[in-house]
Amino acid sequence: MSEAGPRNGILSVTMKDKAVLYAAYMPFVQNGGLFIATNRKFQLGDDVFLLMSLMDEPEKIPVAGKIIWITPKGAQGNRASGIGVQFEKKNDLARDKIETYLAGSLSSEKPTHTM
Repeated sequence: MSEAGPRNGILSVTMKDKAVLYAAYMPFVQNGGLFIATNRKFQLGDDVFLLMSLMDEPEKIPVAGKIIWITPKGAQGNRASGIGVQFEKKNDLARDKIETYLAGSLSSEKPTHTM
């Protein structure tokens, strides 16, 4: 997974495989959300705009979001530092595509970047 872009701006996010997507997806968040590994500083409530690439799809999915989770650098349990972005409003395209890729995996007990 990679990300780039300024604070309170656009984050370009690429999820190339199901394991990375599974670890980043936050199905327990209203409207859906993603964990994005980053060392950049954000504050809870910051607005961001994601341009999300999933697997080998040529089109990026635009998603407005808000920072709802921060895992700081050096977090307990060697967790990756980064941010949790809640999709701002119901985004069926993003959520449906993610959940289609993760079909059968969402009830897994495997750990993720968040819970």
